[in-house]
Amino acid sequence: MTKSGNRCNRVVQADGKSAAEGMSRVAFLAFVAALGGILFGYDTAVVSGTTAAVAEKYSLDAISKGWYVGCALVGSICGVAAAGWLSDRFGRKPAMLFSSVLFSVSAIGCALCAGFTDLVIYRIIGGGGIGIVSIVSPVYISEISPARNRGTMVALYQFAITLGFVLAYLVNYLLLVNVHVSELWRVMLGAEAVITLLFFAVIFFIPESPRWLALRSEGWRVARRIPWGELLRPGIVRAVAIGCAIAVLGQFMGVNAVLYYGPDIFADAGLAAKDSSFSTVLVGLVNMISTIAAVFLVDRIGRKALVYFGVSIMIACLVAIGVMFRTGATGAGFVAVFLAYIFAQAVSVSAVVFVLLSEMYPDKVRGVAMSIAGFALWIGTYLVGQFTPLCMATLGSSGTFFFFAAMCVPYLAIVWRLVPDTTGKSLEEVEAYWNSKKGNDK
Repeated sequence: MTKSGNRCNRVVQADGKSAAEGMSRVAFLAFVAALGGILFGYDTAVVSGTTAAVAEKYSLDAISKGWYVGCALVGSICGVAAAGWLSDRFGRKPAMLFSSVLFSVSAIGCALCAGFTDLVIYRIIGGGGIGIVSIVSPVYISEISPARNRGTMVALYQFAITLGFVLAYLVNYLLLVNVHVSELWRVMLGAEAVITLLFFAVIFFIPESPRWLALRSEGWRVARRIPWGELLRPGIVRAVAIGCAIAVLGQFMGVNAVLYYGPDIFADAGLAAKDSSFSTVLVGLVNMISTIAAVFLVDRIGRKALVYFGVSIMIACLVAIGVMFRTGATGAGFVAVFLAYIFAQAVSVSAVVFVLLSEMYPDKVRGVAMSIAGFALWIGTYLVGQFTPLCMATLGSSGTFFFFAAMCVPYLAIVWRLVPDTTGKSLEEVEAYWNSKKGNDK
């Protein structure tokens, strides 16, 4: 183990008088950092309930509608690009605080915006917060967690994202059913400010990442020059490339298309507006419950085993959904298969991706390397958000879901052949793998 690794491990253990107390402390820190995931989830999912109303308000065509959904992802891409530098230069904690400020500006701005251009600008600002927190929170949790529980702790972040989804869907549904005011979408978007204030407040109760402090203590002038040299080493280049590949492909398997356009998809299946909104709430609940299962399974059966299990079910469900759209058999069975797909992706791909990305890279390059992989992830997410309406208009609903099913195959192949199983391994052991001949040549 490296000198920094030994030092940071001592820092992690210093607060606890016993192993149980130490784990309670780690769990609390992980929980607080994971609250950023609630904002990520809410900001991502709340748009699904506002798309139709905003499109009607501003007379949006298919491309403009996609831009309304996708504009926040432009901000996310910018946030991800800056997240590594921000967290490495100033620390994980200040970076999370900055993201909460961006979320606040976005929520209030969207609620009070004067026109479509203003709405887009504030959505982009909120996207910046998503991009930063999507990198910094998992990195922080990974760095404060022991190897045997690291997957579970990082998976808490994904659970928080799904909780944010549920809150967004539930708020949208309750407002739609119980509140009768014009431009209800403003209230839906503005409600995020409440969660933002909670996240901002609780961050003050957590310490800085011990691994970041250890690296910082070795001298920032030296440390800031290290990442670029480290990133060019063959094993690390390979790790970053593989991380980018699974991050991008994961977005083309239908996950975010469902989250962004759930009500539209259910409407295409023949459900009424309120039934469509309620079905979207069910999607959020299944997503959250499945992620809870993943939290308990990711360290027990392993990252890769979860991927094999979940993606196999995803392929079957996506093909079945495509067939149902093609034949018009979109009744109760359609909703059941759709929820089975949500279960499969939540327990595997969505839960595992941030775990893998947060533990694949060495301490000295983790912030920058994960930003690169996160940048690729958000590029993929943007493309899916922007072009899903166009795909559904040209390929049809059935063709779109067949395409999602096909994209699962290369994802499975990469995980099987190129991704090491990091379950139970220390971050130093993972680093040693990428620096070995096996990590360079396999």
